[in-house]
Amino acid sequence: MTGGRGAAQLEVRGLVKEYNLGSTLRRQPFRAVDDVSFTLTSGQTVALVGESGSGKSTIARMLARLTRPTAGTIALDGTPVGQRAAAVRRYRGDVQMVFQDPFSSLNPSHTVGYHLRRPLRLHGVVHDRASERAEVLALLRRVSLNPAEQYLHKYPYELSGGQRQRVAIARALAPRPRVLLADEPVSMLDVSIRLEILNLIDRLKSEDDLAVLYITHDLATARHFSTELLVLYRGAVVERGGSDEVILEPAHPYTSLLASAAPDPLGRRELVPLDVVGSTEAAEAARRPTGGAVTGCRFAPRCPYAAEICAQDPPPFPVPADQPGGTMPADGRRPGIHLARCWLHDPEGRHPGRSSVAMSR
Repeated sequence: MTGGRGAAQLEVRGLVKEYNLGSTLRRQPFRAVDDVSFTLTSGQTVALVGESGSGKSTIARMLARLTRPTAGTIALDGTPVGQRAAAVRRYRGDVQMVFQDPFSSLNPSHTVGYHLRRPLRLHGVVHDRASERAEVLALLRRVSLNPAEQYLHKYPYELSGGQRQRVAIARALAPRPRVLLADEPVSMLDVSIRLEILNLIDRLKSEDDLAVLYITHDLATARHFSTELLVLYRGAVVERGGSDEVILEPAHPYTSLLASAAPDPLGRRELVPLDVVGSTEAAEAARRPTGGAVTGCRFAPRCPYAAEICAQDPPPFPVPADQPGGTMPADGRRPGIHLARCWLHDPEGRHPGRSSVAMSR
């Protein structure tokens, strides 16, 4: 059994997803994902973090072609994803997804062997019974389900949560993908086996040179298992950069709050509110929740640094070097990008508290 089918680069540019809420006569558009861009590269893991409802799973479902984007482009190796059935099937062979709940993602009426044989047949990996059985057994061994023969005729309800997730991972590997989307793959599992599953995904990434998108709430595992981290708030990326830099030196107030909420035995992080900035009437107005559309910063109603400009205009987000308009180093390597969508980091210094901010220590 071989691994993936060569190096891959999945480029996401300006991804948008809108839903219409309300009754038929009074529908209100709701933007679940707003202008999200990033790149997944073979051998690398990008972590997408944020609170529940921030749009993380919606992004993964759009990348897996389970949900159609409202706007934006998804391109694999420079080729935009097509709409025809044959093109979508080829794309899904290259881009596979591991879902959050291993029990609901597996059909309880079918055996483990059936779950692994089906993608092998659909994507033309095998063409006879002998090679099919060999591939199924090899997949089970790759995810450490041994002896593999004992699992072929088991049903999902006969397995533990960790074993079910291993089967789900094996099923995702069956078409020999080049990109793996892991949507909170350990959040439904016992704490004692979470690290085993994450180490398994990390090992498979190295063996098959996979590009991995890791969606999680856990900042500690995001830092440990990813090379780049994107922080999502209300459908938009508010900070991105190397995992160590983003978590240890957060540049956006929301990231700082997430980091301060995570267990830290050394007590190194503390969000320091600025009373000077927060004492003005404009700042209080910026932090006041509103029921209408957000015209300024999305985080202003919760931000201790909010000022008048935060409520009036959306903060800038510099163009990363891996996107059109950015600058890539001559050696072609990815630069150490650390960007935040926040007026506190505006180079023109238009935020009144910019000079005195001590975001995270």
